[in-house]
Amino acid sequence: MNFIEEVKWRGMLHNIMPGTEEILKEKNVAAYVGIDPTADSLHIGHLVSVMLLKHFQRAGHRPVAVIGGATGMIGDPSGKSEERNLLTLDTIKHNQEAIKKQLEKFLDFSEDKENKALLLNNYDWMSKFSFLDFIRDVGKHITVNYMIAKDSVKKRMNASGDKDAEGLSFTEFSYQLVQGYDFLHLYKEHNCKLQMGGSDQWGNITTGTELIRRMLQGKAYALTSPLITKSDGKKFGKTEKGNIWLDPEKTSPYEFYQFWINTGDDDAEKYLKIFTILNKDEIENLVKEHKEAPHTRILQKKLAEEITVMVHGKTAYDTAVTASQILFGKGTKEQLETLDEKTFNDVFEGVPHFTVKKEIIEKGINIFDLTAEITPVFKSKGEVRRLIKDKGLSINMEKFLNPDEPINKKHLINDKYIVIRQGKKKYSIIITE
Repeated sequence: MNFIEEVKWRGMLHNIMPGTEEILKEKNVAAYVGIDPTADSLHIGHLVSVMLLKHFQRAGHRPVAVIGGATGMIGDPSGKSEERNLLTLDTIKHNQEAIKKQLEKFLDFSEDKENKALLLNNYDWMSKFSFLDFIRDVGKHITVNYMIAKDSVKKRMNASGDKDAEGLSFTEFSYQLVQGYDFLHLYKEHNCKLQMGGSDQWGNITTGTELIRRMLQGKAYALTSPLITKSDGKKFGKTEKGNIWLDPEKTSPYEFYQFWINTGDDDAEKYLKIFTILNKDEIENLVKEHKEAPHTRILQKKLAEEITVMVHGKTAYDTAVTASQILFGKGTKEQLETLDEKTFNDVFEGVPHFTVKKEIIEKGINIFDLTAEITPVFKSKGEVRRLIKDKGLSINMEKFLNPDEPINKKHLINDKYIVIRQGKKKYSIIITE
C-alpha cells in the first residue's frame, strides 16, 4: 500500500513537503502525530490524525503518537484567541493512560509487531532541560524573525490591538520551539523522519524540520491534512452539547452512533473515506447504491456502523441500532428492556417526562386516571378512549387495546419507566419514584 496515494484519494492530504513520498519508499519509516492531553478522552476532532497514523501503520511504517505532556503545560496558540488553562502533571498522566486505551482500538502496540505503534510523552525529555540549557542549546538555532513569521503567531500578535484580545504570552510564543525540539528528539532517538497533523499545525511542524536541518544537518519532512468542515460550513464534530467524545461516559455509544447516522449525503461520502478503512471499490459501490436509492441512507448506515464498531465494539453498535429503532417506533418491548439507563435516557431526551409515586403503579391503576388525571400526558379521558379505540395508543412499544386492563408493576421497564406512545412517534415517559 502506498501511503501517500492512499491519503490522497481519501481527501486527507492538504500539504506535503517535497521529498516525503520518496522517503516513504524506505522500509518501516517512523512518523508522529502530537496529541493534546487536555482531556482524558479523544474526541472525533482528533480522529483525522489518528486515522493518518492507522493508514501509516497499514502501509508498513511505524506510527508514533506523542502526548503533549510538556506542550500541554504551555498551550498552543494555533487557532486559539486566548491562552488556555495549564495542566498539572497528575492530570496529564491520568489523561495519557485514558488516551492510550482509546488509541489501542486504532493502532497495534503489540511487542511482536515489527512496526508496532509507540506512545510517548514529550514531558519525559523536555523535563530534563533547564530553562538556561534550552535557550542556549536550542533557542539560539531559531531566530525570532523566523518564529513571528508563522501565521499562528502573527494572528495573535496582530490581535493584540483589540482591547478584548489577550495578545500572545512568551509561554505560548515558545510553543513552536518546544514542539520543534520534539521532532528533533524523535528524529535522533526513534529515526522519526516525518511529522503529520492538521493544516493549522504546518508552522509548528516546519519549525521542527528547520531545527533538525540546523542542529543535525538532517532532513525531515512534513505532511498535513485538511481541517474537516461540514458541507453547510459549520464546524465538524460539535453538537449543541459540545464535543463528540470517544469515551462512552462522556458521549454514549447511542449519541455517537446518532452523530454519524444523521450526516448529510455529501458529508457521508467524504467521512467514509476519512474515518473508515473501507477500500476505494467498496466506497464507490456504496455511493452508487446510495444514488440509486438515497432514501435508504446506505452511506450513513455504513459510516455509523464502521466507526461505532471501531470505537465502541459490535455489542454497543447493536444496542445503538436497537435504540434508534425504538425511537422511530420499530422496536419491541423486549428491545426496550435491553437498554441500559443511560441509553434509555439518551433515546428519550427531550420527550415529556412525568413522575408518579411507585406505590400507585404497584397497586394498579387504570390508564385513564394515570394519563389524564395523575399525569397530564393527555388532555382528557375522552382523548385516551378515542386513542385506544383507533389503535393509536401503545404502552412500552405494544398496542394498548383493552381499556379495562390495569397498569401495574408488570408494565415497568427496568422497574422504573413506562413508555407511552401516541401514534407513531409522539412519546411520553412516566417515571416512578
